[in-house]
Order: sequence, then C-alpha cells, then structure tokens
Amino acid sequence: MIPWETLARARVPGSKSELVLHRRDTEFSIRCDGLELMNSRSHGSEDALAELSCARIAGAKRARVLIGGLGMGFTLATALRVLPKDAEVVLAELVPEVVVWNRTHLAELAATPLADRRVRVRELDVGQVMRERKGAFDAIVLDVDNGPEAFTRASNDKLYGPNGLAAAHAALRDHGVLAVWSAGPDQAFTARMERAGFGVERLSVRSRTKAKGVRNTIWLGTRRVRPEPAKPALPR
Repeated sequence: MIPWETLARARVPGSKSELVLHRRDTEFSIRCDGLELMNSRSHGSEDALAELSCARIAGAKRARVLIGGLGMGFTLATALRVLPKDAEVVLAELVPEVVVWNRTHLAELAATPLADRRVRVRELDVGQVMRERKGAFDAIVLDVDNGPEAFTRASNDKLYGPNGLAAAHAALRDHGVLAVWSAGPDQAFTARMERAGFGVERLSVRSRTKAKGVRNTIWLGTRRVRPEPAKPALPR
C-alpha cells in the first residue's frame, strides 16, 4: 500500500490544535490532532450542502452568500456552479494556510474555485464576519469543523450555540437560508435553530456520491421574519 506523505502543517489560531495535510497518490486528507476532518474522496455531503442551500435562494437578485470554512474547496465550487453570474460569495477561513493549500496542493481537486471573480476571501472567523452587518446575506453556509459537536475548537460553541445562531439570524435577509453541515445528527441543535427563529429541515445525506459512504447531516434553516412590536395607539 502507498504510504501517506505529509505535505504541510498549520496551527489553528486561538488553540493548541494543528492541522496536517496528507497525500497518498491522488488522495488527500486533512487531519486535526490525528483525527481526519476531511478526505478528497468523500465530499458528496459537502456538495449537497452548497447545492441545496444555494438552490433555495435561486430567485434572489445579486445574491450574496457567506461560506464558513474552505476545507478542500468542494463546498465553494458547488456553490459557484449553482449561483448565477451576478452573485457574490464571501469565503471566511480562519486558518490562512488552508487558503494557501487550496491555491497550491489542492487547487485542481475542485477546479480552482478561488480563482472565480465572484469570490472574496476573508481570513477571519466566520462568526466575526456574520456580526459585521445585519441583513447582509441571502444565505450562510457553515462547513466548519465537524459541525455542532465539533472537536477542533471549543469556541465553535459560540457559532452553533444560541448567540451564534442569533448572529446568523441577524446577518440574513428576510427569508434567507442558514445551512449547516455536521458529521452526525444532533436533535438538540435542531431545537436551538427553531428557538433562534428558523424554520428547520434536517436531512441525512451520504458522504460520497452514488449512495455510498457514511451518512452526514445537513440543516436548512429559513429565517422567519419576526413581527415588529406593535406601536402604541395615538390618543385621539
């Protein structure tokens, strides 16, 4: 069997964790502290995440989408295939080296999506980008770590907890879509999304194409418009 080759390493900002990029022949793997986060042969669920979320905003003019987490570029590439030419995609990636890997070692895996003129890269935590401006996006796609029960960064709870979901709700336009990828199901997260003001659909999808691979979970939350408080009646 062909052995794995280590190509590069990167420290995750704000933690002691390390990402390591490996290659074995034409297969690539990114691992965190010895645990595999992603593999180039298993991206069917990431493709579904982008396709399902972007299809829901197909009618939006000059759609603006925020993607949290670059990974190996598959989520971004699928979003670009679905979105129209006048769309804008803001890609938030916390680890600068992952952006470099996608321009070098991993560039051809997803057909160089970072070269698309519609893409703007922000080397920041996606939570910070969400909090910059209210009503800024038609869709927010979160492909960060392994989902709501992530093991890479404890601070990801700020993204998937009540405060993070409230920030996502505020950053979306009316009827905007929050899409979240997870390695597995989490009933508690479904309830948190509903309490945060989203109409939620939870889907189980295969990690590989052609009905192969383990099942991953995708949440699609539509931002419900909260009614404004009634104004006091004026005296006659």
